[in-house]
Amino acid sequence: MNKKPLLIATLALAVAAFAVGAWYATRPAPVGDGPTAIAQADRLIRAYSPVLGPEDAAVTIVEFFDPACEACRAFHPIVKDILAQYPEDVRVVIRYTPFHGESSEAAILALEAARMQGIYLPVMDALMTNQTSWARRGPSVPGAVMSIAGAAGLDVTAAESQMKMPDIVAIMNQDRADVETIGIRQTPTFFVNGKPLEPFGEVTLRSLVKSEVERAEEN
Repeated sequence: MNKKPLLIATLALAVAAFAVGAWYATRPAPVGDGPTAIAQADRLIRAYSPVLGPEDAAVTIVEFFDPACEACRAFHPIVKDILAQYPEDVRVVIRYTPFHGESSEAAILALEAARMQGIYLPVMDALMTNQTSWARRGPSVPGAVMSIAGAAGLDVTAAESQMKMPDIVAIMNQDRADVETIGIRQTPTFFVNGKPLEPFGEVTLRSLVKSEVERAEEN
């Protein structure tokens, strides 16, 4: 039996219509004080989370990321530019936040397979660049995602087995639980060395990263 149609059919269960696409609609709400703020300290970073940049960087950006989110696509080159500006000092920890349901999950599965194959960032770049060609395609989302990932270098045949591994399901489930505990409501949501990005915006993100890098250099 051909495994590829079965895989696509499994991943494509009733994809919901893509949420309203206005950029401002996906801005994160502030993370408040109280139990949510207390709980987030231990849940922002997990040992299994994908990391972009040096593992031992002094400054850590945690991004709650939905690959089907238009604002995440808009911020992707900004995050990459920050990493390029501080190649030794900054790392980005990715936390999956699949607010767009099956569309998000299909892309996350492809990203995790890409991570196993050592091509995480190239596949992420391809999915972000081509987001409009897969995120609104309903039941055809998994096939479109795999086509784009394959063109970026993913071994699709190997990925079919890798995406079924229980470890990937466990990653997605734990990230969902942490998203709920921390109180994430919008994507992308950023924390820089544990500090929430308030107010949200590119200028604020760059400024907070710069101040944390300077603080680390002073110490």
